[in-house]
Amino acid sequence: MTAATPDVGAELARYVTPDGLQTMRVELTRLLKQERPSVVEIVSWAAGNGDRSENGDYIYGKKRLREIDRRIRFLTQRVENAIAVDPAAQTRRDRVFFGATVLYVDESDRETTVTIVGADEADSSQGQVSLLAPVARALLGHGVGDEVVLNTPRGPERLELLEISYPSP
Repeated sequence: MTAATPDVGAELARYVTPDGLQTMRVELTRLLKQERPSVVEIVSWAAGNGDRSENGDYIYGKKRLREIDRRIRFLTQRVENAIAVDPAAQTRRDRVFFGATVLYVDESDRETTVTIVGADEADSSQGQVSLLAPVARALLGHGVGDEVVLNTPRGPERLELLEISYPSP
């Protein structure tokens, strides 16, 4: 990729729903205002107990502090660079775009419902798939009745779109 070529994947990876952005902000605030100060207090107390080489509270606390700091850096960067996209504002509701909830049927007549969300908020157990996931990429831009091909490790699979919906404005 050259400097003149935009990285579409990186741009899409920044998309997040307003709810997803709020969730990241809440976690970041909790880490900064509650969890980190609590762990710093424990580490300070443990450091005052003498020998740190065998001090479990100190060793674990320092490790946990590094984990918290790493997550804070990650969330800070994600929140600062996020592009909040409200699916309720979508005007082209006859096509699959970011934030759409899609019902499709596969070749085995198994119906599946997925909601296309940002990479940071995807949760397959809730039927939420990342905008960057292969199934989302296969569905994007298509309408009800369209057949799309999803490339899977078992080979190509045909999916037929049955319903598309978006949250109400």
